[in-house]
Formats: sequence, C-alpha cells, structure tokens
Amino acid sequence: MAEEQIKKEDQLFIHLVNTFVQSAWISLGKVKNPVTDTLERNLEQATYYIDLLDMLQTKMKGNLSEWEEQYIIHSLSELKLNFIDEQKKGAGAPEGSGEPTGVESSESDELEKSAEKKTENPEVKEKPKVKKKAKKATKKEKKD
Repeated sequence: MAEEQIKKEDQLFIHLVNTFVQSAWISLGKVKNPVTDTLERNLEQATYYIDLLDMLQTKMKGNLSEWEEQYIIHSLSELKLNFIDEQKKGAGAPEGSGEPTGVESSESDELEKSAEKKTENPEVKEKPKVKKKAKKATKKEKKD
C-alpha cells in the first residue's frame, strides 16, 4: 500500500510540473491554446509559469528523486532558452501579439544565465538504487 501511495504521489507531482510546463509553452506561443485553437504569445504569463517551476525546484530541493530533479532542470532550461528567443523576436513583434510591455532586459539576462548554468550539468545516468544482500558465511568461512 505504501509503495502504491509513493507511485501515485510521483505521478501527481509530474502531472503538476507538466501542467505548468504546458501552460508556459502555450504562453510562449509555441503550442496552440486548446481553448481558442490559436497560437497566442504572452511573455508575462510565460514568466509567471517559469517562475512557478523555479520556485518548485528550489522548495523541493533534496526531496526529489534524481529523475524528477533532472526532469525539472531540463524542462526549465528549455523554457528559459525559448523565452529568451521569443523575447528577442519581441522587439519587432506586431501590436496585439500578447507581448508584455514591462519585460526588462536584466530579467532576460538572469534567465539566460540560469538556463546556461543548468544545461552545463552533464546528463545523469538513471540507475535504480538496489540494496545488495549481505553474503552469508559458509561453514568453511565460519571455521576460519
């Protein structure tokens, strides 16, 4: 029962992260909004979702499995790099494109540095942790 609860919590956590990630992609204009079936770009809203994921990663530090932590790091890096690309495109964005007017360049620099720092981490190998059983002493070893 306890193992089933852990699996359920893992699934719910990944679902929560994916909800924020998907919302950020929609806000970046990379994925169609499922309600309006159009590409909409709102960088202010994208920043909000990226900040939520950043906060989750910070608050959950030490409580995540290796895979969960790498998943959030990878997702955040991808989102931040795409945010920077969209922000650079935004200089010539047409009016009404959903581009917020108050986005600072220092914010872009901070996101870029954070994304670069997290992508420097080489890919971590996923190995399940297995406890080895202690070897039982044979009769011959016991005599010695």
